[in-house]
Amino acid sequence: MFSFARVRSAPRQGFTLVEMIVVMAIIALVAVMIVPNVIGRPDQARVTVAKTDLRTTAAALRMYRLDNGDYPTTEQGLKALVEKPTAVPVPAGWNPEGYLPEAPQDPWGREYIYRSPGQTGGFDLMSYGKDGEAGGEALDADLSDRSR
Repeated sequence: MFSFARVRSAPRQGFTLVEMIVVMAIIALVAVMIVPNVIGRPDQARVTVAKTDLRTTAAALRMYRLDNGDYPTTEQGLKALVEKPTAVPVPAGWNPEGYLPEAPQDPWGREYIYRSPGQTGGFDLMSYGKDGEAGGEALDADLSDRSR
């Protein structure tokens, strides 16, 4: 009877130099295509974070109003969403768990601007953007969430 012997090869140990060079070339190619799109966008990411923070904080303010009948005063500020205000008007229905875990700051490290009543009644909640000054365009533009 005819028999084929199985030839066993030694298990491979690691990668060859050619394989390593191919992998490095692929990584470099991907980096060349992606890095230019990512660099220069941290400020745009900060704008997106600020817009999300404004929506979240505005939602917390609306919950505060549902529980207490009105928004916190300008003097009470956004701190009223974290700790129960002691200044008049003291909220009767304040949620013991609070409305936010901490007072929000914009992505540029400044406190959000809060006014109640705002220009249209309700409240004004805003960030002056990257430059920290009223007005501006592009990344320096003011970001806001207003309620009636």
